[in-house]
Amino acid sequence: MTETIPHHVAVIDIGKTNAKVVLIDTRTGQQVTSLGRPNTIRKEGLYPHADVEGLWTFICGALTALHAEHGIDGISITTHGATGALLTGEELALPVLDYEFDGPEETSGEYDRVRPDFAESLSPRLPNGLNWGTQLFWQSRRFPEQFATVTAIVPYPQYWAWRLTGVLASEVTSLGCHTDLWAPDRGDFSSMVEALGWRALFPEVRPAVSIIGTLRPEIAAQTGLLATTPVTCGIHDSNASLVPHLGQHDEPFTIVSTGTWSILMTVGGGTAALDPRKDSLANVDAFGRAVPTARFMGGREFDVLVPEITEPSRADITFVIDNDVQALPSFVPGVGPFGERAGNWTVDPDSLTPRQRTAAASLYLALMARACLDLCGLGRSITLEGPLARNRLFGAMLAYLTGVPVAASGDATGTSLGASLLFGGQLPKTGGSHALAPLQAEGLDDYVKRWRSRVVP
Repeated sequence: MTETIPHHVAVIDIGKTNAKVVLIDTRTGQQVTSLGRPNTIRKEGLYPHADVEGLWTFICGALTALHAEHGIDGISITTHGATGALLTGEELALPVLDYEFDGPEETSGEYDRVRPDFAESLSPRLPNGLNWGTQLFWQSRRFPEQFATVTAIVPYPQYWAWRLTGVLASEVTSLGCHTDLWAPDRGDFSSMVEALGWRALFPEVRPAVSIIGTLRPEIAAQTGLLATTPVTCGIHDSNASLVPHLGQHDEPFTIVSTGTWSILMTVGGGTAALDPRKDSLANVDAFGRAVPTARFMGGREFDVLVPEITEPSRADITFVIDNDVQALPSFVPGVGPFGERAGNWTVDPDSLTPRQRTAAASLYLALMARACLDLCGLGRSITLEGPLARNRLFGAMLAYLTGVPVAASGDATGTSLGASLLFGGQLPKTGGSHALAPLQAEGLDDYVKRWRSRVVP
């Protein structure tokens, strides 16, 4: 770790839907500016895969522009989970597989016979490639010649750290992100990794809160940054959202990290209620501790439910409640606490105004979040991070459903801010969060009871 925390940290933040480079002022804890682009999936070739070269061009261009305008003193990295790279020397042995691709289902029967029990991995069996282990297994069976040349298997944040620095590492937040590759309680690779002979392919495990190295000379020359610019090891994005809160709240406390996924993590909570059939699991935080987690694809579902986002009025909320307008899970099959259900509405959604649809969808997301809390545990307080922190109806409904204080973070990019803290230090007290009053509406109790009766057998 550096003795002096960098002033301007450029955070490479690769989400499933969008990628950005965010410049954070560590003295104020504020975002200075950001540059972004869609994180597109390439369909050609062996299988759908990440456009790593397109992302690399964007990253280098963004670093160049941000450094020229503001100066960059350090680089940190955070990415979505369930993804990693297979390297043969300095090249990819195979493309970085898209975890939504269903190819790994081809070997699911064989894989299920070798994957570790939930009691060991705290990782549920998920569809397609959402278990990174099933991706690796499928790649090893489908492309044995290429897999035989692999010299290193690296989680996705550490892949980008390697491209910047030339240093290989593994890191526990990505290894422990429903991969089947990690045993959280033991703090070591799972028995499957040993049985399949993969352990030697994973580089040394390094802490997220550490410096992996400095820029390769050619990258420094290309971007104009100093070759001595430090780069962090990197972290899984949901865990990046946790970093600013570790040690800052009375435990247990719940963080709701939102984006494509809505991920609820209760730090200091127990794992006894986790159910592998309901997409609940243990993540591993930046310090290697198991964190009970439940999740659903809230951002993806909201996009399906609400073609045109508008701010609902009190009258719109009343209409939705009085007319029993409900969205029922799940609009992304196979994930979340009700992944076995097919999503539907109680009314024809085309009969609703955009504001009414937004109101109903916001209530739906809060009800889904509350169902997740039955699995991962309800903290003494809840903090909302990411886009849903700006959805006032969602936050008010969640406060009503839980009866604990709910605060909306004033930072729109909790993952980027958290990743900037991997250099050390603490978030300045800016007062950016604000408390949300519980929703009050006549008929709300009955509305909730009807929703639950429809989704719980």
